[in-house]
Amino acid sequence: MADPKESEKGGVELSTPNAAPPTGTMSTRRLRSEDYNDYSSTDVTPEGSPPGGMNGFAHPESYQRFGETNGTTWYQTLIHLLKGNIGTGLLGLPLAVKNAGILLGPVSLLVMGIVAVHCMGILVKCAHHFCHRFQKQFLDYGGTVVYGLESTPSAWLRTHAIWGRRVVGLFLIVTQLGFCCVYFVFLADNLKQVISAANGTTNDCTPNRTVVMTPTMDSRLYMLSLLPFVVLLTFIQNLKVLSVFSMLANVAMFISLIMIYQYIVRDIPDPSRLPLAAAWKTYPLFFGTAIFSFEGIGVVLPLENKMKNPRQFPVILYVGMTVVTILYISLSVLGYLRFGADIQASITLNLPNCWLYQAVKLLFSFGIFFTYAVQFYVPAEIIIPPLVARVSERWGWVVNLLLRVALVSVTCVLAILIPRLDLVISLVGSISSSALALIFPPLLEIATYYTEGIHPLVIAKDIAISLFGFVGFVVGTYEALVELIAPATTVVNGTSIMVQ
Repeated sequence: MADPKESEKGGVELSTPNAAPPTGTMSTRRLRSEDYNDYSSTDVTPEGSPPGGMNGFAHPESYQRFGETNGTTWYQTLIHLLKGNIGTGLLGLPLAVKNAGILLGPVSLLVMGIVAVHCMGILVKCAHHFCHRFQKQFLDYGGTVVYGLESTPSAWLRTHAIWGRRVVGLFLIVTQLGFCCVYFVFLADNLKQVISAANGTTNDCTPNRTVVMTPTMDSRLYMLSLLPFVVLLTFIQNLKVLSVFSMLANVAMFISLIMIYQYIVRDIPDPSRLPLAAAWKTYPLFFGTAIFSFEGIGVVLPLENKMKNPRQFPVILYVGMTVVTILYISLSVLGYLRFGADIQASITLNLPNCWLYQAVKLLFSFGIFFTYAVQFYVPAEIIIPPLVARVSERWGWVVNLLLRVALVSVTCVLAILIPRLDLVISLVGSISSSALALIFPPLLEIATYYTEGIHPLVIAKDIAISLFGFVGFVVGTYEALVELIAPATTVVNGTSIMVQ
């Protein structure tokens, strides 16, 4: 491993040849938000860290985590953690349970939740280990992977350690842009249903009421219609302004979830007709949707760094993810029990076409629309600045806006090419979320502790988790592509989960 060397300001930096120091390289003063842009989260580190030395970090045994003076409280951190794990994937979980079975589905969700939280804990533990070792105040996901690779006995991995950050960044970009594709499909499907049923919408919300759907344009045209508005939204580049929209989105989605729960818990039919386990060929689609929903590992380290008292974070992580897992299992099981084989790619599409639940669909769509800008911020800040730096300052703002238009258009085009919400979610989950949440963290633990001694059972456990994630990645992606090319379903009400 390359030896760390002291910078002119007394900080520790990597001496990897031809590699820039990982983001977050520390000087003798405390980390401030203007010194570090962490693109694994949609939030920025609060300003106001007081100056102070890191002399207390001179020895690993004296190491401790220092929080930001105006950092987040435990309650605020818990809310951010919940926000980072609750989105459109939650609404697709009832269909995911259908693809697994009424018994196998929730059991699998519970197991995947436990494994996902365990991998989050591994990432935090490895980051702390390298903060001890290299006198770092903070490391992000990519930086932790770089140090992990430099700790391996393999000379080739040590030489190419910087690629760890690049690979993590690539999967992060794919994940975030995948979220944006999902949002386009979700918005188009819900708007299409609301407009189609507009003429027959009344105050009668009885489930057996039939509404004649008015023919309307294809969902792909709805996506194109939304494109200009989404582009204008992404021109907002101030994260503080976006945080206001994010708060409004959270309120809208919270109210919508309450309304969805109060509807699906009523009049649940006899569950005995539902299969305990579905056909094995549909289980990979369940895997992709489930791991897509649990994709919150990118926010755990930034959230810890922003806390006033980071030592509280482990408890917050386990409490928060317990709440998330209970929410996932309850909504997925109740939704599948309530609608059975008729469950659609988003449970909002199963709600009655009365004014009350049409408002719920529009309210959730409102929240998702503004969430697009927040999710888009992450890949935009990774991709755009290096490209803008290549042109003169005079043309920088033009290039910036053009690149934003191009990136949003790419997500819209991909959504048009795959206009099935369930397949978009499953593909994104299988391709990128599985790598970030299941494959990388266990391998990182092996790389981090292998030369220092690690129990063979821990190695076996880590290999098993990574293999599980890799198999899910391969099989989930394959089955989603097969279903896309040769769908096994038929059109029902023209919704996007069926063949168009």
